[in-house]
Amino acid sequence: MNKFFYILLGMSFLIFACQHDTLVTDEGALSRAIAATATTGSLNEYIIPDGKDLTQIPNQDPKNLLNADKVALGKMLFFEPGIGLVGKNPILKQTYSCSSCHVPQMGFTPGRLQGIADGAIGFGYSGEGRFKSTYYLGDDVDAQGARPLTMHNLAFVTNALWAGSFGSFGTNTGTEAAWRQDTLTEINFLGLEGLEANNMRALQVHRQIMDRAIADSLGYKPLFDKAFPDIPESERYSIKTTAFAIAAYFRTVLTNEAPFQRWLRGESTAMTEQQKRGAMVFFTKGACTNCHRGPALNRMVYQAIGVNNLYQSGFQVFRTGPTDKRNFGRGGFTGRAEDMHKFKVPQLYNLKNIGFYFHGASKRTLEEVVEYFDRAVPENKEVPASQISPFFKPLNLTQREIKDLTEFLKNGLYDPNIDRYVPKSVMSGKCFPNNDPLSKSDMGCQ
Repeated sequence: MNKFFYILLGMSFLIFACQHDTLVTDEGALSRAIAATATTGSLNEYIIPDGKDLTQIPNQDPKNLLNADKVALGKMLFFEPGIGLVGKNPILKQTYSCSSCHVPQMGFTPGRLQGIADGAIGFGYSGEGRFKSTYYLGDDVDAQGARPLTMHNLAFVTNALWAGSFGSFGTNTGTEAAWRQDTLTEINFLGLEGLEANNMRALQVHRQIMDRAIADSLGYKPLFDKAFPDIPESERYSIKTTAFAIAAYFRTVLTNEAPFQRWLRGESTAMTEQQKRGAMVFFTKGACTNCHRGPALNRMVYQAIGVNNLYQSGFQVFRTGPTDKRNFGRGGFTGRAEDMHKFKVPQLYNLKNIGFYFHGASKRTLEEVVEYFDRAVPENKEVPASQISPFFKPLNLTQREIKDLTEFLKNGLYDPNIDRYVPKSVMSGKCFPNNDPLSKSDMGCQ
């Protein structure tokens, strides 16, 4: 009887072991694999600094050095519907903000296929319930032609947007001829870093404004005075200083509480065994670091992987189509044949809730993204094979490796405490990210 009992016990253990993965990752091997991809040969190269320590934040613009008051002001202005004063229809004045298309819990992306600020109403649970207002025609809405990039870890981005169109330095050195194509790209002649230049463009494109009277009426004048004491009062309350404050805020939005970041800092149990296996795939067989390196797992390079554009989604989108230069990526900005269909390599943190991936939002889950890279078969027939990245080739991952890598991307790189970057309220007292009646009802904000 006892012998039979132990046989059953042993069989039960084996069944349990098969159902519940007990493989333990070799921590030393993982550390060595990661260090081998670092230019310095050290794990520290992948560590994201603490956003509260402004002295450790890289790539600061010398014309906009960080201080706590700028960050605090930018944190409010980014979410402030009160500056949305130049929309197409007065009925939606002061109902949208930067965060209408950059919802924090959705990786600072819209929560839907296409971001719409002015011209849309509603919010739903996390942005998915926003849709065009009947007061607007499709061409009137402020819609984004590509799925917005996430807003995390922008301290490691020197040139903004998928095409890297903004910023006077970095990859835009030598592209001065392209800056003259319109009044927006001429901002690059101001000699600014990418975040500052792009924010000046974005505030204008997205129908927002700032001057002394507006700053005073909304209650921001004292905050501008604290943030920019060295700028003459005649210039202190403007689109430029608003852009600078938001850029300062952006540079502090860092995902340093993600399990992978905690593991890098010595907390060996911060990642699960599956996430560690996924990290091993990422840094070895998956060859992900051919493009994704450094603290944000991004790079300032442009690659074509042949994904569909937003207008090819099969769903209704606005203000984009086959001739939209944004669909040609870097080439749409530079005009160079060799740059066509190439898009900036994005950062990889806090992607799990987005629901729309790649610049054209053609994939709906991270597992689909991993499978796309594993197969390495371009889906967009409009992209010539000559443009496809040499790194885009079959990985031959097993189903288990696909699941492990997906788990690393989904949860190993997920910082759950993003609310620390969201203000409790804005100075105008308005609801945010949107302030239209339907959004307020959706959000329970009155």
